[in-house]
Amino acid sequence: MSSQTIARKLESLRAQMAQAALAEDFETAARLRDAIAALEGPEVRQPPPGAMGLGTHLPVAGPPKGWKKPRKPDPLTSGKGRRG
Repeated sequence: MSSQTIARKLESLRAQMAQAALAEDFETAARLRDAIAALEGPEVRQPPPGAMGLGTHLPVAGPPKGWKKPRKPDPLTSGKGRRG
């Protein structure tokens, strides 16, 4: 879905959720809330098939904050057990 379609759908779902809450139909409001959360989803969206490649306008997922690259193992000692 395009970002405009998602925005229109989110606006519609939020209006329906508000109406359901005013009518005290909390089960429907909760279902709509979950649908909104699923549409908003993570910050990075998967591109539609065929749209990936150079010049794409979609952001790339980065590592989480505070993540550090693990140290590379020493090639002379990795995979070697203790000598008995």
